[in-house]
Amino acid sequence: MKKYKLTQKDELLIKTALEALKKNFDDGIYNHTVGCAVLCKSGKIYSGVNCDGIHGSCAEYITIGMAISTGEREFETIVAVHDKQKNYVISPCGNCRQMLYQYCPDIKVIINDEKEGLFKVKAKDLLPYAWESVIC
Repeated sequence: MKKYKLTQKDELLIKTALEALKKNFDDGIYNHTVGCAVLCKSGKIYSGVNCDGIHGSCAEYITIGMAISTGEREFETIVAVHDKQKNYVISPCGNCRQMLYQYCPDIKVIINDEKEGLFKVKAKDLLPYAWESVIC
Protein backbone atom coordinates (compact mmCIF):
# COMPACT_ATOMS: atom_id res chain seq x y z
CA MET A 1 0.00 0.00 0.00
CA LYS A 2 1.45 3.33 -1.04
CA LYS A 3 1.50 6.04 1.63
CA TYR A 4 1.42 9.74 0.82
CA LYS A 5 2.75 12.61 2.94
CA LEU A 6 0.43 15.34 4.12
CA THR A 7 0.48 18.72 2.41
CA GLN A 8 -0.60 22.19 3.50
CA LYS A 9 -3.94 21.51 1.77
CA ASP A 10 -4.34 18.46 3.99
CA GLU A 11 -3.67 20.52 7.12
CA LEU A 12 -6.37 22.96 5.94
CA LEU A 13 -8.72 20.03 5.39
CA ILE A 14 -8.19 18.81 8.97
CA LYS A 15 -8.78 22.33 10.28
CA THR A 16 -11.97 22.66 8.21
CA ALA A 17 -13.30 19.35 9.56
CA LEU A 18 -12.52 20.42 13.13
CA GLU A 19 -14.33 23.73 12.58
CA ALA A 20 -17.43 21.89 11.31
CA LEU A 21 -17.36 19.69 14.39
CA LYS A 22 -16.85 22.64 16.75
CA LYS A 23 -19.82 24.53 15.23
CA ASN A 24 -22.13 21.53 15.54
CA PHE A 25 -20.94 19.49 18.52
CA ASP A 26 -23.80 18.92 20.96
CA ASP A 27 -22.25 17.95 24.27
CA GLY A 28 -24.36 15.51 26.23
CA ILE A 29 -26.55 14.47 23.29
CA TYR A 30 -23.76 13.12 21.09
CA ASN A 31 -25.63 13.40 17.78
CA HIS A 32 -22.74 15.25 16.15
CA THR A 33 -19.40 13.92 17.36
CA VAL A 34 -17.41 13.48 14.15
CA GLY A 35 -16.47 16.14 11.62
CA CYS A 36 -15.39 15.57 8.05
CA ALA A 37 -14.01 17.56 5.14
CA VAL A 38 -13.46 16.56 1.52
CA LEU A 39 -11.32 18.31 -1.06
CA CYS A 40 -12.72 17.97 -4.56
CA LYS A 41 -10.61 18.06 -7.71
CA SER A 42 -12.38 21.36 -8.50
CA GLY A 43 -10.57 22.84 -5.50
CA LYS A 44 -13.75 23.24 -3.43
CA ILE A 45 -13.89 21.93 0.12
CA TYR A 46 -17.10 20.59 1.67
CA SER A 47 -17.53 19.79 5.36
CA GLY A 48 -20.11 18.03 7.48
CA VAL A 49 -20.79 16.16 10.69
CA ASN A 50 -22.32 12.82 11.52
CA CYS A 51 -26.05 12.58 12.29
CA ASP A 52 -26.58 9.93 14.93
CA GLY A 53 -29.80 8.11 15.72
CA ILE A 54 -31.46 4.79 15.03
CA HIS A 55 -30.30 4.97 11.43
CA GLY A 56 -27.52 7.49 11.82
CA SER A 57 -25.16 8.52 9.10
CA CYS A 58 -21.42 8.96 9.35
CA ALA A 59 -19.79 12.32 8.69
CA GLU A 60 -18.11 10.93 5.57
CA TYR A 61 -21.48 9.97 4.05
CA ILE A 62 -22.96 13.38 4.87
CA THR A 63 -19.97 15.26 3.45
CA ILE A 64 -19.65 13.24 0.24
CA GLY A 65 -23.43 13.55 -0.19
CA MET A 66 -23.23 17.33 0.12
CA ALA A 67 -20.49 17.51 -2.50
CA ILE A 68 -22.35 15.19 -4.89
CA SER A 69 -25.55 17.21 -4.39
CA THR A 70 -23.79 20.31 -5.71
CA GLY A 71 -22.49 18.48 -8.78
CA GLU A 72 -19.05 17.30 -7.65
CA ARG A 73 -17.98 13.92 -8.98
CA GLU A 74 -14.20 13.92 -8.61
CA PHE A 75 -12.55 13.87 -5.21
CA GLU A 76 -8.98 14.41 -4.06
CA THR A 77 -8.74 13.89 -0.26
CA ILE A 78 -11.04 13.23 2.70
CA VAL A 79 -10.56 13.32 6.47
CA ALA A 80 -12.73 12.53 9.50
CA VAL A 81 -11.95 14.05 12.89
CA HIS A 82 -12.88 13.79 16.55
CA ASP A 83 -11.66 16.44 18.97
CA LYS A 84 -10.61 13.88 21.61
CA GLN A 85 -8.49 11.75 19.24
CA LYS A 86 -4.70 12.13 19.23
CA ASN A 87 -3.87 14.24 16.15
CA TYR A 88 -7.69 14.59 15.80
CA VAL A 89 -7.90 12.25 12.80
CA ILE A 90 -9.96 9.05 12.90
CA SER A 91 -10.12 6.30 10.31
CA PRO A 92 -13.31 5.66 8.37
CA CYS A 93 -15.50 2.80 9.57
CA GLY A 94 -16.18 -0.24 7.39
CA ASN A 95 -19.37 1.22 5.89
CA CYS A 96 -17.56 4.42 4.96
CA ARG A 97 -14.66 2.48 3.46
CA GLN A 98 -17.14 0.61 1.26
CA MET A 99 -18.89 3.84 0.22
CA LEU A 100 -15.57 5.51 -0.62
CA TYR A 101 -14.50 2.41 -2.56
CA GLN A 102 -17.68 2.55 -4.64
CA TYR A 103 -17.86 6.32 -5.22
CA CYS A 104 -14.21 7.32 -5.39
CA PRO A 105 -11.72 4.46 -4.98
CA ASP A 106 -8.75 6.70 -5.76
CA ILE A 107 -9.57 9.39 -3.18
CA LYS A 108 -6.81 9.78 -0.64
CA VAL A 109 -7.89 9.23 2.97
CA ILE A 110 -5.95 10.83 5.81
CA ILE A 111 -5.11 8.15 8.37
CA ASN A 112 -3.83 8.40 11.95
CA ASP A 113 -1.46 5.56 12.80
CA GLU A 114 -0.14 5.18 16.36
CA LYS A 115 3.39 4.47 15.15
CA GLU A 116 3.65 6.53 11.95
CA GLY A 117 1.39 9.47 12.73
CA LEU A 118 -0.63 11.07 9.93
CA PHE A 119 -0.39 10.02 6.28
CA LYS A 120 -2.69 9.35 3.32
CA VAL A 121 -3.66 6.20 1.45
CA LYS A 122 -6.10 5.56 -1.35
CA ALA A 123 -9.57 4.44 -0.30
CA LYS A 124 -9.32 1.27 -2.39
CA ASP A 125 -6.29 0.23 -0.31
CA LEU A 126 -8.31 0.46 2.93
CA LEU A 127 -10.71 -2.29 1.92
CA PRO A 128 -9.08 -5.26 0.24
CA TYR A 129 -11.53 -7.69 -1.35
CA ALA A 130 -14.29 -5.07 -1.25
CA TRP A 131 -17.80 -5.92 -2.38
CA GLU A 132 -18.49 -4.82 -5.94
CA SER A 133 -21.90 -4.69 -7.54
CA VAL A 134 -22.41 -7.27 -10.25
CA ILE A 135 -24.81 -6.82 -13.12
CA CYS A 136 -26.50 -10.12 -13.91
